[in-house]
Amino acid sequence: MGAGMGNQLDLLGDFSMSPPTAQPAETSPLTAATEAVPAPEPGAVPDSGPKSLLILDTETSGLDPAAHACLEVGAILFDVASRSVLAQQSFLLPVDTNAAEAINRIPAAVTRLPQPWSEGLNWFQHLVAAADVLVAHNAAFDRQWFGRGALPPVATPWLCSMEDIRWPADRQLRSRPSVRDLALAYGVPVWAAHRALTDCIYLAEVFARCDDLELLLKRGLEPRRLVRARVSFEERHQAKEAGFRWNDPIKGAWTRRLSERECAELSFPVVAVDICPDDRAEHHSN
Repeated sequence: MGAGMGNQLDLLGDFSMSPPTAQPAETSPLTAATEAVPAPEPGAVPDSGPKSLLILDTETSGLDPAAHACLEVGAILFDVASRSVLAQQSFLLPVDTNAAEAINRIPAAVTRLPQPWSEGLNWFQHLVAAADVLVAHNAAFDRQWFGRGALPPVATPWLCSMEDIRWPADRQLRSRPSVRDLALAYGVPVWAAHRALTDCIYLAEVFARCDDLELLLKRGLEPRRLVRARVSFEERHQAKEAGFRWNDPIKGAWTRRLSERECAELSFPVVAVDICPDDRAEHHSN
């Protein structure tokens, strides 16, 4: 999702055969669980789990919000109990240039054609107000565009369908599946890619097919923090199989964002880490 989805780097692959040397700063050591994490961001989710979701996606003119702009928003308001789409929309935002046109196939000139994008933004804010949770695939990428340019800031909690939801093992998905792989695993036909509403439709169709959606969402919203796997060089396969990433976002470490419950289920110890600027690896958003 977003401008760089097609060029996602697989940092879980085999790395140099030399043992790692760089180590991130550590907080207190953890064996089977991580420390308590800060309270979720503003916005109240019912104790029973979210009743309504706003599935959203953005298309952008590049990867850097400081240098590029959001040029398309897609959104679907989804009712969890009935597994139903309640409302949906997409609209373009005018931009001068689009360096990502080869990926999203949206010419900058098309974004400037007459259409009621300002009214679309107003309607979008109504959809945000109606949702308990915002859902995006690679939410870390999509959320950074809100509060910039024409897009309003949002205070509703976010859930990442790539990072936070642990999809059932019988679907045989990677730890961070693409939207396409997720759709195919749930029998959703895939007909196009890299337009905002299309990717939202894929996620809505996947959610409609999830018998255990309430549990997936509730667990996906558990507080998480970044932890480092305490494994030897010879044991590194354990971290890789558990979905930890090497060198991303911290150089010289296998890391992943996990909840207390997820840490307790691991077969190896972990330690909570804080990211310092010098420890952060070169990182490409999806």
